[in-house]
Amino acid sequence: MEIRVGQVAVHGVEHGAGRPVLVLHGAGVDHREAEACFEPALDGAAGLRRIYPDLPGMGRTPAPASLRSADDVVDTLLRFADEATDGTAYLLVGHSAGAYFAQAMAARRPERVAGLALVCPLLPGVREVPEHRVVVGAGDIGDDAFRSYFVIQTPEMLERYRRYVAPAAALVDEAALERIGARWALTPEPPPAPAYPGPTVVVAGRLDSTVGHAAAVDLVHHYPHASLAVVDDAGHALPHEQPELLRALLVEWLTRVERSL
Repeated sequence: MEIRVGQVAVHGVEHGAGRPVLVLHGAGVDHREAEACFEPALDGAAGLRRIYPDLPGMGRTPAPASLRSADDVVDTLLRFADEATDGTAYLLVGHSAGAYFAQAMAARRPERVAGLALVCPLLPGVREVPEHRVVVGAGDIGDDAFRSYFVIQTPEMLERYRRYVAPAAALVDEAALERIGARWALTPEPPPAPAYPGPTVVVAGRLDSTVGHAAAVDLVHHYPHASLAVVDDAGHALPHEQPELLRALLVEWLTRVERSL
């Protein structure tokens, strides 16, 4: 699929039919990582249309010079969501930087977001980030990027990295990400904007050496209907490393979403 939003032609893929679920990947990759990680969980739920866009400057979605900040990216994603979902309420899932954008989208259009799932979220209040530590494997396979991303370093995880993560590197517009990253702090909603009130789940890796888990824990006090899981033996690559647990958490979240509709 490709949807033009102003000067940006947003590329993505979609599966299934029913209520839309917009899944946002992190920085430096493209839709293939999110698709590989979240399809096993979402595919088993009936009546969901899963939409995986490439974020601007990654994959096959360009980032023209008019995109100069994270706020510009969020504006683009909100307009993409309006077009892709035909104005219906949608579920919103984000990993890492995708979760950062997802939070802003839910804050700005809470009436359009039926549920919010944040996995290893990038947050402005990141703190207490642990040193990278391998818990499975000898740390002697793969390249430096793999070894610094995964805490479970098995041949299976290396294969996932090579299939779903590494291929995106060649497609990243580094200049665009640097330009946007210079203004990465999102403009907060003016008070007294309430917190997003819908069903929410926050999942963090205890060994996440990219964003840590301490700031994610704070979110359970921000969102009034949030479940929180901090997963041991998981880092920033938690969706790869703990797929069954992630699936169970998302299924529980989907159950709460359905009850709220």
